[in-house]
Amino acid sequence: MNGDTLYSIGELARQTGTTVKTVRFSSDSGIVSPADRTPAGHRQYGDDALARLELVRTLRDLGLGLPAIRQVMDRERELPEVAAAQAEALDAQIRILRLRRAVLTAVAKRGATPEETQLMHKLAGLSGTERRRLVDDFLEAVFGSGRPGADTAFRGIMRSMTPELPEDPRPDQIEAWVELAELSQDPDFRDHLRQMVHAAGRAQQAPPSRHQDLAATVRHEVAPALAAGIDPASPQADPIVARLVGLCGDGGSVEPRRRLLARLERMDDPRRERYVQLLAVINGWPGPQRPGPALGWSVRALRARVER
Repeated sequence: MNGDTLYSIGELARQTGTTVKTVRFSSDSGIVSPADRTPAGHRQYGDDALARLELVRTLRDLGLGLPAIRQVMDRERELPEVAAAQAEALDAQIRILRLRRAVLTAVAKRGATPEETQLMHKLAGLSGTERRRLVDDFLEAVFGSGRPGADTAFRGIMRSMTPELPEDPRPDQIEAWVELAELSQDPDFRDHLRQMVHAAGRAQQAPPSRHQDLAATVRHEVAPALAAGIDPASPQADPIVARLVGLCGDGGSVEPRRRLLARLERMDDPRRERYVQLLAVINGWPGPQRPGPALGWSVRALRARVER
């Protein structure tokens, strides 16, 4: 044997950290072959069998099945090719596991019912085409069958409201998608956004995308009042309210105040804010600034003047 060490089945098992049963199975399957036999007929194996079994163990630990391992050992397929296929299969498994983890995490956080769990599982497992169909249905419900998307401003709005889950999403993006998809199916929320879109359209201002500008203006105008502790119903708030009302047109009548109040009240809906937050996570956008106390102050100030 040219000085090669010979190993019994038991010794080979100990050397490779496997079991005698595994070595015997590998030998019977032709993955390793005995180099010799003892006078009593017991199989003995050389260093090549030791190397092959160590490789087999490595490949099994990496998840390769016996048929693929046999092809590699018999040089029917190149190891890089088999490794690439295995990596691709693992990628698919990882995506599935991430989806399952996202659903289970959401179920645990919300204390979801069995019915809610089934819905979340369905939403998490949608294909890219199915997700686009769900989003298109949502936007159709919000913008109406007239599809004002023909207008450049509305196209931008619809694009700004469209979630685009990456091909290889992070766990938090999957969780956000499940929650956003569920929220988008709420008929009351759809109707809420539709009112926002149409009201803003009547005011000849772009809806949700411009709502970010309106929210920024509210924060800017109201910040000094908040810092000074001005009561929104007090006369000291009148100049600030007048500037805010100017966003909706002539501030000399009650009607513009009502329109602005309605817009701000719709903006103050926590579902709309949550949708924007989830959208930012899914699309990898910077987190949106929250209107915060300024929005509540403005709503109280306008309401006090409309109801007088």
